[in-house]
Amino acid sequence: MKKIFYILLLVAVLFSCGSQKKDPSEIVGKTAKIYYDYLLNGDYDAFVDGMNQPDRIPDNYREQLVANAKMFVGQQQEDHKGIKKIAVSDAKVDTIHNTGDAYLLLTYGDKTTEQVAVPMVKRKGIWYMR
Repeated sequence: MKKIFYILLLVAVLFSCGSQKKDPSEIVGKTAKIYYDYLLNGDYDAFVDGMNQPDRIPDNYREQLVANAKMFVGQQQEDHKGIKKIAVSDAKVDTIHNTGDAYLLLTYGDKTTEQVAVPMVKRKGIWYMR
């Protein structure tokens, strides 16, 4: 959890260093992509850390979430020769309710593509997957 917090903090600092204020939808899209990149690279724990959940969950529940992430990647490998690339295609933000949707384009090993919607919520200044 600390690892993901530090990475997101770094992203926030990088965005804040620019001369212009960044579009919140850009931040939501890039954050969702970071989470899915963790999934793509086999860092299932970091992917699970990106989910909106209480600060502390039972260990067995966390293990189930990690196992589900592994199974998802395994299923994509079986069905489409794996996920080869992830790109942000769009993102929308509701700044009043601190929610958003990131639209990621997954490119598979069999050359097919799929757009997935990743609902996001901002909690304690950090965007998480809902």
